[in-house]
Amino acid sequence: MYNAIIAEDSKPILRNIRMLIESSGQPVKVTAVASNGLEALELLKTEQADILLTDIRMPKLDGLELIERGKRINPRLQAVLISGYSDFEYARRALNLQAFDYLLKPVEQSQLTDVLKRLLRQLQEQERSDRRMLEGVVAPEHLADLPLDAELLSGEKSLLLLRRRPFSPPPEAGGWTPSAVQAALAPACGAFGCRVLPAAHPEGLLALADARESAAHGSPEAWADAARGALERRGLHAAALACPQPVELRDLAGAYGRLERAMRERLTVSGSLEAFAGEPEDGAPRCGEAEKLAAQAQLADLLAQRQKEKFLLLLRQRLPLWLAGGARLAELERLLRFLADEFGTAASAPERGASEATPPGGHAEAAEAAKTEPEQASAAGEDSAGGFDAVLREWLAAGSTEDFAEALQSWCAAGFDGLQEPSRRGGEELFGQLDRYLRQNLSAQISVTDAGQQFHVSPSYISRIVKRYTGSTFVHYYMELKIGEARRLLASGPEVRVKDVADVLGFGDPHYFSKVFKEYAGCSPSEYKESSAG
Repeated sequence: MYNAIIAEDSKPILRNIRMLIESSGQPVKVTAVASNGLEALELLKTEQADILLTDIRMPKLDGLELIERGKRINPRLQAVLISGYSDFEYARRALNLQAFDYLLKPVEQSQLTDVLKRLLRQLQEQERSDRRMLEGVVAPEHLADLPLDAELLSGEKSLLLLRRRPFSPPPEAGGWTPSAVQAALAPACGAFGCRVLPAAHPEGLLALADARESAAHGSPEAWADAARGALERRGLHAAALACPQPVELRDLAGAYGRLERAMRERLTVSGSLEAFAGEPEDGAPRCGEAEKLAAQAQLADLLAQRQKEKFLLLLRQRLPLWLAGGARLAELERLLRFLADEFGTAASAPERGASEATPPGGHAEAAEAAKTEPEQASAAGEDSAGGFDAVLREWLAAGSTEDFAEALQSWCAAGFDGLQEPSRRGGEELFGQLDRYLRQNLSAQISVTDAGQQFHVSPSYISRIVKRYTGSTFVHYYMELKIGEARRLLASGPEVRVKDVADVLGFGDPHYFSKVFKEYAGCSPSEYKESSAG
């Protein structure tokens, strides 16, 4: 439903316009009316309005001036001028002010309904465009229902990225939500206030305030400090990082991405922010980095050799390197993903004897792998259906580093137990289960990562299994199954339409389906259907 304000000094005409809007059958609700321009302007400051219908000649402030000032308050406001003066100069000025349309009194139902239909199409397209600018910024599950009001969309904003401190006491129920954090930030946002959104990162929130907010505190850093203090007083332990410069909505995604990268590289295990990000300028390794890389390589070797006790002992001895207060949280996350991927790889590799030598370059390869984020993977012993990312977030939300260390030790021990189970499914059995899973989900869009999570192995292992038993890539094999089912459906009867088959198999776009079908079958779906009928 879209909100409209009517500004008209004649009460009979105002009532008539309101009645025409309500009779139009369009999703437009008249939320307020005004008898003069200044009254309408005040309403625009306090009411959330999408549409303004205004007479040109009104007391105190005419319609053209009202539109001009109203668009300063809400640049996305759509205005329709209504007047008995068919004066070209008025129409020209209205167009210059970007009024949507210009209607003459007496306004007819068909005329107004047509204008509203066209205006709503433009509003809907603008809303889609605005939401696209928020993609990658706001959590996808919240974006579709996020109210896009003038306060959020207009003007430059100061940005503040908030992240719960790792290993901090959990907040009270409902404490770490956009509404609760917004209320807690009130002292730090002063008279300007702020809007808190659920960020794309699962543990993050993004606060948007008037561009003057950070300046009111002297600097973005001082604003971040004030925000962090306000949250602490409410029992919310968070790291806060402010954007150096205010941004408009069209630049929000880029600014948020830079803040996320800076937060990721600067956030430490203790919850503070490093004074610098990235690698040292002289190219020298960070303090303790060489020791961490060597430890990861040793852990990988012990895992490949199935040396459970030695692995767990070494992990317990070396884990304090990653849990020291000044250690970067990103390095700890990379360690966890590294271990998850190593367990996934070990599940697909034959056991190596303890006396077997490490292949040439083995340590170097392990060290190099540690510098990058491996594919998301699950190791044996993981029970969470949400995948390894959910487990990782749960561990980082532990009450202390000691609790975290115990959880990681238990997880790795369970992983070893899973590797050593005699009933561990072999490659042939896993492929059979995977094949049935894919055939039962031909209407979905399953990725190799989805399949890895389903069977608790790494995506790379899924890829190797498919290649071993089909000679194809995962994507190619899954698509062959889809096209095979498409052939069966197209040949099942003359009443079956190509569009229906595309929908059933999750393609959505019939043109894309036809292109893929021809690539795999050598002919178009229509041609295949005709040949089958013959």
